[in-house]
Amino acid sequence: MARVYLSMGSNIDREQHIASALSMLSEAFGPLERSSVYESEAVGFDSPAFYNLVVGFDTDKGPRAVQRVLRHIEEQNDRVRTEQLSARTLDLDLLLYDDLLVDEEGLKLPHNDIARYAFVLGPLAEIAGSERHPLTGERFDTLWYGFDDSDQMLTRIDWPPAEAS
Repeated sequence: MARVYLSMGSNIDREQHIASALSMLSEAFGPLERSSVYESEAVGFDSPAFYNLVVGFDTDKGPRAVQRVLRHIEEQNDRVRTEQLSARTLDLDLLLYDDLLVDEEGLKLPHNDIARYAFVLGPLAEIAGSERHPLTGERFDTLWYGFDDSDQMLTRIDWPPAEAS
């Protein structure tokens, strides 16, 4: 069994799509370990704020098969892919597959976003802090501790959100 970590984000009907994706991931892969859910501003484009989290699970599916399941879940949540950065119903990115190194068309492991974005590294460090980055060997909690998040603020939110009264 391989240990897999993926990032999840949504800024269109955020609660609905995050809840749907968590349910579909659990159905496809079994028990999930998940970080807290964080709100963060869009980075690199003007758009409503995102909800982001990282999810971990064990699987006997290969990385390409996991990626196909992730794309299917995105499609089931009305994800529209564009060439430009834009708002989205759901974004699922395969971050790590054990310590596998892959650099192929359509699949790069570990994912470049790990060290680039607070909304990926922070939640990953929360649930896999003692794990090590496959390329650098650094622990994720150490990477997070040294990360300059001054322009990428994260706000932890209650999940699931309280029902409106």
